[in-house]
Amino acid sequence: MKPETSIGLIGLGTMGAALALNIAEKGFPIAVWNRTGDVTRRFHAAAGPLAERIVPTESLAELVAAIAPPRAIILMVPAGQAVDDQIAALAPLLSPEDLVIDAGNANFHDTNRRAASGLPMRFLGMGVSGGEEGARHGPAIMGGGARADWDRIAPVMEAIAARAEDGTPCATWMGEAGAGHFVKTVHNGIEYADMQMIAETYGLMRDGLGMASPAIGETFAAWNEGVLRSYLIEISAAVARAGDPATGAPMLDVILDTAGQKGTGRWTAIEAQHLATPVPVIEAAVMARNVSARIDERRAGEARFGSGPQRLAVELASLEAALIAGKILCYAQGFAMIEIAGRAFGWHLDLPAIARVWRAGCIIRSAMLNDMATALAEDSARNLVLAPFFAERLQSAVPALRRIVAQSVLHGHALPALATGLGWFDLMRTSRGTANMIQAQRDFFGAHGFDRLDGRDDHDGPWKMGGESSTVTAAR
Repeated sequence: MKPETSIGLIGLGTMGAALALNIAEKGFPIAVWNRTGDVTRRFHAAAGPLAERIVPTESLAELVAAIAPPRAIILMVPAGQAVDDQIAALAPLLSPEDLVIDAGNANFHDTNRRAASGLPMRFLGMGVSGGEEGARHGPAIMGGGARADWDRIAPVMEAIAARAEDGTPCATWMGEAGAGHFVKTVHNGIEYADMQMIAETYGLMRDGLGMASPAIGETFAAWNEGVLRSYLIEISAAVARAGDPATGAPMLDVILDTAGQKGTGRWTAIEAQHLATPVPVIEAAVMARNVSARIDERRAGEARFGSGPQRLAVELASLEAALIAGKILCYAQGFAMIEIAGRAFGWHLDLPAIARVWRAGCIIRSAMLNDMATALAEDSARNLVLAPFFAERLQSAVPALRRIVAQSVLHGHALPALATGLGWFDLMRTSRGTANMIQAQRDFFGAHGFDRLDGRDDHDGPWKMGGESSTVTAAR
C-alpha cells in the first residue's frame, strides 16, 4: 500500500475530530484512527468535501502504513495512562525517526518523563487551546520538545493555528521536553482566574446592584469594546443575554452554581508552590471552584449565618476598572511563574512569544496581550506590574479595585480572586513588610537565624539560652 498522507491522528473525540478537519481543510491529507471503528467511519462519512483528504483506517498498523515516513502522528487521547498505552501500542510499528505528538491536556511532568525515557521514536508534547471551536478553525498551539522535531511539523501547525490581528500564526515552539504543556497549564490557570474574576463581577452586578441578566449582558458587551476586550468578556455578554428555551427565563438564572473542572488550574497552583512563585489569584479561583461544589454546606451556611450579600452603592465604571486591575495582576503572576519555571527547568521560554501566541485562538485571548508582549520584550524578567504601561494602568485602576473590595467585604460579597489580587499588589508595593516577625518567630522556636538590616554578622536573637527562651518556658 502506497502511503497517502504525511500525518496521522489518533482519537476522534470532540477535539480530535475538530483538529483533523482543520488539518484537512488547510490542504494536508491526514490518516485517522479511533479505538472504536464505528466512530472513525461516522467521522469520515460526515466530513463532506473534506473526506477526500481524510484516510480512515481500521487498525494502528493500517494507520501507520497510510503515512509516508518519517511519520508524524498526533495523539488526541485522554491524558495520563492512555497516552502511555497508546505510545506502547505504536512503538513496534514505528521507526526511530517517526514522531509522536501528544496534543492532549497532559501534565508537563508526564511529558518530561516521556521525553527522558528513551522512547523508540521521536516525541513532542504540544499544548492546544481554544476548545472545539479553536481546534476546528484555529487554536493557539504551544510546542515542547526538540526544536528540530517542532520544525518538522511547524508548517502544518502554523497553517491550522489561529491568526493574530497582524496575521502572525499563534503557534510556536516553547522549549524542550514538557515546556509546551507547562505553558498550556499556566494558560489554563490564568483562564480559571479570569473566569472567576468575571463571575465575581457578575455577582456584584446581580446581587449588589440588582441588575437583571440581560442588562448585565449589555454591560459586558460595552466593556468588550474597551480595555477588557477579550474572548471571555465576549462570551460572558452572550451567556448573560441568552434566554432558556424551556422556561423563557434568563439562562443564567436556571443554571446550578457548581463549577466543574478538569484539574489543570489545580496543577498550576500546585506547581507554583513547588516553584515558590506566588499565583494567589489562580489559587483563589481553584478554591472558589472547589467551594462551589459544596452546595449542601453552602446552603447550611446560609441557613445558619443569614442570607448573604447586601445591596451596594457602586458605579459600573468602578467595576470595570476593578476588573481591569484584577486582570493585569493575574496575568503578571502567570508570566512571572513562567519566567521562574524557565530558569528552574532550563527551558528557553520566550515570554513575549508566549504572549503573542495567546493573542488569538486560545480561551484567554485578549487585546491586552499585545501590550503585554511589548512590555515583556522590553524586559522579560521584570514583573509586568512594574512595566511603565501597566504601572500607569494600575495606578488608575487600583483605587477602584480597592473601593470595590472594601464595599463588598462590608456588605458580604465574596470576592476571593479580586480581593486576593489586591492583597498581593499591596505586598508587592511594600518595601518594609512584616516577615521580620516571622523570621524572629522561626529563630525563637527553631534556631533558624535571620539577616539584619544593619548587616551585622549576628544571626540569633537575645531569646536564645541553651535552645530555650530566656523568658518563655515551652509547654511539653
